[in-house]
Amino acid sequence: ASLASGKQWYQRRVREHYYITNNLRMALRTQFQNSSEIGVFSKLTNSYCLVPVAECEAFYSVFEGELADFIKVVHTTIGGCRIIGSLCVGNKNGLLVPTSTTDKELQHLRNSLPDSVKIARVEERLSALGNVVACNDYVALVHPDLDRETEEVLADTLQVEVFRQTLADQVLVGSYCALTNQGGMVHPKTPIEDQDELSSLLQLPLVAGTINRGSGAIGAGLVVNDWIAFCGQDTTATEISLVESIFKLSDKGPNNINQMRSVLVESMTS
Repeated sequence: ASLASGKQWYQRRVREHYYITNNLRMALRTQFQNSSEIGVFSKLTNSYCLVPVAECEAFYSVFEGELADFIKVVHTTIGGCRIIGSLCVGNKNGLLVPTSTTDKELQHLRNSLPDSVKIARVEERLSALGNVVACNDYVALVHPDLDRETEEVLADTLQVEVFRQTLADQVLVGSYCALTNQGGMVHPKTPIEDQDELSSLLQLPLVAGTINRGSGAIGAGLVVNDWIAFCGQDTTATEISLVESIFKLSDKGPNNINQMRSVLVESMTS
């Protein structure tokens, strides 16, 4: 097991080095059919990507064109639904799916994902797990009313430390936040004091921002891992620059964050 995990760690470092040295770290626009809320229909981690089974070749080709050489892109449904980003939550270590997931779908995921990824099916009243949990490979923010048993399964399966949290008084933290091991973006109305407190708690740089031309539903319009991001088609150039900066996907660095945040605020209030 340790040999396999060491090999996977090495492979991750190789592909990250490839992206960095070839200046390929970036954020790309796409849409699912006519929807820019691509985070509702996909799940991206450092070790796999999930996309729905549907007739949308343009959507798949963007993901597979960028990811297929590095991580597995898996076509699936959850409970027969295509909104897989809203229904599941995962990271490089594991994947949590709701009880609506069929035995056939669960077996397909087990057969398709890397052996190192643990998969758990949980009975949770808040069954849209992707809307109520935001995580990276080390920490997770969860809806304040998430079941304690679900929290324990989440911590064990994803190997994360769990924090119950709201963002700008929004309980759907998965919908209004995106986290990687590099940084995080939160709802645009999150007070700066709350951002600083949360940043200290998570040990991550955070910024308040928008996606899809002013939307605060960050998690619904953006999927991102440690080296690449996919944004909804409506995302503006300023929003993409902020994404690339806070998640360290370009050489722009963090120095431009305050300037870009000011531009976003001005565009929202004008």
